[in-house]
Amino acid sequence: MTFLGYNIRMQYIIDGHNLIPNIRGLTLSDLDDEQALIDLLTPFLRAKKSRAMIFFDRAATGQAGQRNFGLIKAVFVPAGQTADSAIASYIRQLKGASQNHTLVSSDRTVQASARAYHAAILTSQEFSQLLQRFYEQEPQPAPTERALSPEEVKQWEDLFNQYGSQPPDGLNP
Repeated sequence: MTFLGYNIRMQYIIDGHNLIPNIRGLTLSDLDDEQALIDLLTPFLRAKKSRAMIFFDRAATGQAGQRNFGLIKAVFVPAGQTADSAIASYIRQLKGASQNHTLVSSDRTVQASARAYHAAILTSQEFSQLLQRFYEQEPQPAPTERALSPEEVKQWEDLFNQYGSQPPDGLNP
């Protein structure tokens, strides 16, 4: 696939805090900015049959480490280290396999480490445009909810009335 003249490979290495400010509706000051980015990326990756390794620096105490989110593996880099250095280290470990990855970052130092191992590079702004296009073209899901029939309403009322204010055994918190 080609975007703005770049050959986009389907395995992404993402500089998370570098990408967030480039995505409309996300800001670094949000408490859940990392999860919001992961939630935004998941449908995109699923549609593109891709995976991503996303790096976030400044992990809260006790929160550092890797976590899996389906198609996304998130690396929360501990305080005192940077996502930039963690990304560079990860790319070095990939060696020749880095040619099958696309780095998403506008940081020139991170880009240089990816370039040294022949990974493709997209700036955060370019990737943000790619996401925006995806969501503009993505068909809206059909509503899955429907109104209940009078018979179904009656069945639910009977069920609730059967137990009164007490839930059935095994359902108490």
